[in-house]
Amino acid sequence: MTRKVAILGATGTVGQRFIQLLNGHPWFEVTVLAASERSAGKKYRDACNWRLESEMPEEIGEITVVNTDLKSVDAAGDVDLVFSALPGSLAGPIEEEFAAKYPVISKASAHRLDEDVPLLIPEVNPEHLDMIQIQRERRGWEGFISNDPNCSTIQLAISLKPLMEFGLRRVIVTTMQALSGAGYPGVASLDIIDNVIPYISKEEEKLEVETKKILGTFDGSKVKPAPIVLSASCNRVNVKDGHLEAVHVELEENPDVEEVKEAFRKFRGAPQKLKLPSAPEEPIIVREEVDRPQPRYDRDAGNGMSIVIGRVRRDPALTIKYLCLGHNTIRGAAGAGILSAELMVAKGII
Repeated sequence: MTRKVAILGATGTVGQRFIQLLNGHPWFEVTVLAASERSAGKKYRDACNWRLESEMPEEIGEITVVNTDLKSVDAAGDVDLVFSALPGSLAGPIEEEFAAKYPVISKASAHRLDEDVPLLIPEVNPEHLDMIQIQRERRGWEGFISNDPNCSTIQLAISLKPLMEFGLRRVIVTTMQALSGAGYPGVASLDIIDNVIPYISKEEEKLEVETKKILGTFDGSKVKPAPIVLSASCNRVNVKDGHLEAVHVELEENPDVEEVKEAFRKFRGAPQKLKLPSAPEEPIIVREEVDRPQPRYDRDAGNGMSIVIGRVRRDPALTIKYLCLGHNTIRGAAGAGILSAELMVAKGII
């Protein structure tokens, strides 16, 4: 059964990536594209300044864009689920309006920390999907909202999940984040050329709080955050795609480097077991070279859905340190939402 999909914020950077990744998808068909009032009424090819390397799918270009509201989307044709790529400042009430009727899988930040909204990484915390029934009962919705985490949080949480078997105590992470994470047109060229910007608004707080929710325990009514200490420093660097993170962890146990690498390599989750269409065969790839991972060479691993870890070594101050790389607009954005939707289909939620 093919499910019909609407994309909110379809002309933006993440909306374009949703369209690219959903082109030819075996389970989902994009039938409704919604954007701001200035784009509504135009053919998508005329409304969208397409910024991806691949060509805009021809049939998508012919779809007439509708305004981002429930009435307009309903008039354009009934859909089975909604992907939201709306700006966080606008997403809150709009997503709630849609969730009264439809499943909403959101990349926006508005509802990530709501007590009854899953903050989902399918390999890491699929059990948090049980929150959806509580959300529906509490809010009286036919649909629901499920959130994808912040892009830098996703790759960090995936890398930390296998380490929990050793007793995760403390995490210090420094990010080197790509320009595409700022959207388009993003950071002014004269600000980033020959420069690193050591501040990204609200990014450190997202990493520190969201990771604890994702790695936390669902007790049947809410998530109890993971009891770890996490400190983040976030930087914008002159790289187009691919966030690189330097991660230092303190563990209760004292595994050697090879044990840690093996924990990374053997890590698999529900998407791999269910063989979901967008699931990478290896969610974590470990590189042995002394100078990898690098964004240019490693961001597309697993079709952009794997994270790549390298330079795993002892940390003289804590226990273990390593570098972690993820494609911020695929695994960190649209790809994450699509994989979440696939998991929900496989579990009969959608």
